[in-house]
Amino acid sequence: MKNIAGLMKQAQQMQQKMADMQAKLEATEMEGVAGAGLVKIVLSGKGALKSVKIDPKLIDPNETEMLEDLIAAAHADAKAKLDEMMESETKSAMGGLNLPPGMKLPF
Repeated sequence: MKNIAGLMKQAQQMQQKMADMQAKLEATEMEGVAGAGLVKIVLSGKGALKSVKIDPKLIDPNETEMLEDLIAAAHADAKAKLDEMMESETKSAMGGLNLPPGMKLPF
């Protein structure tokens, strides 16, 4: 019975760590850049687009395709950074618990 009580305590601690991680994630913003900083995108910790900043030098009606590509690249940059941070935080919260491949937290 002591093992079950210990497991329950560990589960509660993990649950609290995950709740703390979720709160931290909600407060996080991640910036992605492209075109040597000419396009900047900010995502919330949940991946929602918060802002787009475009250097006025890029606003040329003949270059819209390049601008669209830079916006997509900046978004991808911010998303990759956010995913990396989230993976790191999840590993920290899980305390080294190894999950099966393909299983991600939070669900």
